[in-house]
Amino acid sequence: MHAAKLCVAAAVLAAACSKAMTQSSDERWTIERQRMVEQQLRVRDIADAGVLRAMEKVPRHLFVPEDERGAAYADSPLPIGFGQTISQPYIVGFMTEALAVTKAHRVLEIGTGSGYQAAVLGELAGEVYTIEIVPGLAERATRTLKELGYTNIHVRSGNGYAGWPEQAPFDRIMVTAAPDEIPQALIDQLKMDGVMAIPVGIGEQVLRILRRTPAGMELIKALPVRFVPMTGKDKK
Repeated sequence: MHAAKLCVAAAVLAAACSKAMTQSSDERWTIERQRMVEQQLRVRDIADAGVLRAMEKVPRHLFVPEDERGAAYADSPLPIGFGQTISQPYIVGFMTEALAVTKAHRVLEIGTGSGYQAAVLGELAGEVYTIEIVPGLAERATRTLKELGYTNIHVRSGNGYAGWPEQAPFDRIMVTAAPDEIPQALIDQLKMDGVMAIPVGIGEQVLRILRRTPAGMELIKALPVRFVPMTGKDKK
């Protein structure tokens, strides 16, 4: 009986220690997110309260490989496997703020990657449709987003150059890989007066924030950037 009581006590202690460690880890990541928002976003030009809240909430460290988690909230992009990266937090904030997403919007994202940008959009939009050309990344992002409870984010493995015509038109489109020119399919799937954020160029790239008007795509603002190239242009 004495041995049994000792075993129960040990199990209770182990559970308590595990809970304390989990709480300590959660607190650490919360502090890291708060620091990221304060030092990388708020002190620069990211002022939209919704964007700041979303990026303070979404657990970026869960969207990067375990061996990169120590740098999850650093002011830089990180590798996520398959030759792809997760964007620098500032760029995520800049692009999200530029789209001015609301709950009334349906958003198309090209280049799911880890799923982090989709999660940030999912905090702000009504529905998010996101396409990833690398099946392994699409599967991982789907799993992560599901585990975090995002029911308004829909992931497809496919060619982003074709967009998602069955769900078009979209109020907002975000592209997180750089084509040499804006794919016509994406222009066609953007609502009139809708806004698109897309990096364009080979080598030297420019992030363009554009609005669709009856006269064509109107440039709102631009920023020099460096994204991975957008693949799939020659696929049918």
